[in-house]
Amino acid sequence: MIENQDRPGDEPLLFGRVLDGQGGARVIGWAEAQDWSPATAQEVMWLHLDRTAPGVQRWLQQGFRIPEPTAEMLTSDDTRPRAFREGDALVATLRSINFNPGAQPEDMVSMQLWSDGRRVLTLRRHRLQAPRQVLARIDGPAAAPTDAGSLVTQLLEEMVGHMNSTVIDMNEQIDRMFASDGTGGKADDVLEGITAIRRDCLALKRHMGPQHIALEAIAREAPAWFEEHDRREIHESSALLRRFLDDIDVSKESAVVLMDEIRARSMARGERTNRALTVVATVFLPLTFLTGLLGMNVAGIPAADHPFAFWGVMAACIATLLVQLLLFRRWGWL
Repeated sequence: MIENQDRPGDEPLLFGRVLDGQGGARVIGWAEAQDWSPATAQEVMWLHLDRTAPGVQRWLQQGFRIPEPTAEMLTSDDTRPRAFREGDALVATLRSINFNPGAQPEDMVSMQLWSDGRRVLTLRRHRLQAPRQVLARIDGPAAAPTDAGSLVTQLLEEMVGHMNSTVIDMNEQIDRMFASDGTGGKADDVLEGITAIRRDCLALKRHMGPQHIALEAIAREAPAWFEEHDRREIHESSALLRRFLDDIDVSKESAVVLMDEIRARSMARGERTNRALTVVATVFLPLTFLTGLLGMNVAGIPAADHPFAFWGVMAACIATLLVQLLLFRRWGWL
């Protein structure tokens, strides 16, 4: 059974499962979930909810006895990653890459999580991949979670793992730009691509930095039902996220270096052009003065009627040009 995108009426349930503690699970509907209690000590109920459905906050407070501030946090649009322990319950807000059509890497999607060891609630506004991937494990032949701790751990692993493809894509883009020496296209297009990468890096770092802190808080402060091996798995996810954050920093710095190189190269080309224009203008300035002086339409121009006057002026211009070129070479202008 896949995620219910067309939930009936105002029902917030997208899908529900009851884990039997042996790797199996059965489907549970919204009506049964209202009064559910574990039939065995190993059973765990997981409900994946649409937090925008009417009455979700009230149901959390009345049905699950969740305190009002926590219920408000689980249904609010304040999605900055964080995690804390509340009695025997674990409460967290986490973020993941948005793979919905038309989304950009920096368009993160959030998931709120609450669990007391017997019941696990995950809530979302926009469609998420991580819960559906864990659901596929539960319904398929793959290794499925057997308790609340392993379920939470697998959800977090999937959310962190989704960053891998995004970070790799950014690194590959930068590698291609470096391989082409920043000349694979027009400078403006390359700079625009670099700016987009830097913007994505900043957005990911802004969201994933707090998430790293939240994972560490889960591993450190989770209730007793969160077993030691689950804490180790969370530590591994936290270390992986730390590596992704380091890769993002490297990508951001690489983008800055490439942008500086392209700008420096562009400035150097501009300086060479200006220098060439300056040399040309300097060469023709005295020649223009000389020809303009001799070309004045006034009486008394020396040798105006001499038969070799034109060739004399030409010789003077060529001599002036040669002297200038010799001086420019001595001064290092050429």
